[in-house]
Amino acid sequence: MATYLAANTGFDPTSAGLQTYDVQDLLHAVLTLHFDDVRPEEFTPSYAGNASRVDFYLPRERIIVEAKMTRNNLGQKEVANELVIDAARYAQMPTVDTLICVVYDPGRKCGNPKTLENDVEASAGRLKVRAVVCPQGL
Repeated sequence: MATYLAANTGFDPTSAGLQTYDVQDLLHAVLTLHFDDVRPEEFTPSYAGNASRVDFYLPRERIIVEAKMTRNNLGQKEVANELVIDAARYAQMPTVDTLICVVYDPGRKCGNPKTLENDVEASAGRLKVRAVVCPQGL
């Protein structure tokens, strides 16, 4: 979407002041086009003494969607670490079978996006995990 905007309107996502919540808002809009029950900010059970919230929970599909956005202090290593921890946390939820991780990387902080995707997907235990870093190869 950002690539389309950049090509057609001159929109520059790296200087537009986008925040993670902006990415989540866009993702929420897209998800509601395709799914009837999209629950944002759903609380999770406690894991390692901490409770958290998922970005989006699709109960009928048994899917959690987690969105991340890279920035100066959140590069490839940090995002991968956060997503591996998230996967372990969400694997404890009996009502979830799949975790989809969307990483928006407008400033190209991920030096090797495919490695991040593969590492996060390989961290899966009980869950089926899919990760995508975008944009790539531009």
